[in-house]
Amino acid sequence: MRIKRFIFLCLVCCVFATAFAQQDVLQTACQTNDYFMLRYGDPTLPTHVGRIRESNLWTRAVYYEGLMALYSINPQQRYLDYAERWCDHHQWQPRGGIKATNADNQCCAQTYIELHQLTGKGTLEPTKENLQEQMATGRVDYWTWIDAIQMAMPVYIKMYAITNDHRYLNYGMKSYRWTRNECGGGCFNTKEGLWWRDKDYVPPYKEKDGKNCYWSRGNGWVYAALVRCMNELSPKSKEYKELRKDFLLMSKALLQCQHEDGFWHASLVSDADYPTPEMTGTALFLYGMSWGIRNGLLKDKDYHPACDKAWTALQSCIHKDGFLGWCQGTGKDPSAGQPVTFTSIPDFEDYGTGCYLLGLSEYYKMLTK
Repeated sequence: MRIKRFIFLCLVCCVFATAFAQQDVLQTACQTNDYFMLRYGDPTLPTHVGRIRESNLWTRAVYYEGLMALYSINPQQRYLDYAERWCDHHQWQPRGGIKATNADNQCCAQTYIELHQLTGKGTLEPTKENLQEQMATGRVDYWTWIDAIQMAMPVYIKMYAITNDHRYLNYGMKSYRWTRNECGGGCFNTKEGLWWRDKDYVPPYKEKDGKNCYWSRGNGWVYAALVRCMNELSPKSKEYKELRKDFLLMSKALLQCQHEDGFWHASLVSDADYPTPEMTGTALFLYGMSWGIRNGLLKDKDYHPACDKAWTALQSCIHKDGFLGWCQGTGKDPSAGQPVTFTSIPDFEDYGTGCYLLGLSEYYKMLTK
């Protein structure tokens, strides 16, 4: 009887511990999102960093990916209202119109699709027309940098998922394979499980210490894209299995790159010149690993400790007002936006908030597994 009572008390303690941990995660996510929505109260206003840009550029689009993830664990109507106002202002069109082929300009359609599915509002016709225009070119070599995989590939896969039109799936996969296997000789180093950012960073390019250059956030973009695409596919499909294979290769490699404090740094394997923490890559890796555990692709005993450490690290990024430190500015390699510090202000902060919300929201879900 005493043993049963002890086991029961242990289970109760675990339940309460998980609930408290989840509450901390949710509170932290809401804090930084509230900061952002207060700072950018009018989502229709253009950004002004160096020059004026429409607010459906990729940096803001990534924020909305994070906002929709936050809504999935904290369904507040004001989140949907904020996103809907943004979508309506841009008439549910890609940045630059339906003829846009740059993945950065198509990223906003991820939220258009998710919001339309949730509310039935708006229209997906501009997105369909845009994708069909690009597919009609017959080219699959537009994604010349790995960030593009996150910006555009989920748009194609999401559109396939809701239309069952295999043209979207086939085009997205062919474009992915081109970047993976052909761009610059192939941007994915399958031997090391990590990605070179683009053709400028494949060998013989090396960091100063002679190691390969694997940019943290760039790998984070691919890792997140694999999750966002697999989430739309049947686990029995050949496309899911193809992406799962790369996801597992990346997961194994990324686990070895995490630092003891829970962070990943701007350069994944070369720490000599960039020894400080970096938030965006860390958040994206937490996003992917948490999803992998929750969906049975990653072993809990191996990856749960890494996720817990990443969560602790990400907690240390947030200022009292909700501003996020340790956020590397825009760029394409570890040297961009340096030095990255707790107090440094990146050129754009919207995508950083989006990455943070993606990571925390998925970790929150994983804690209930």
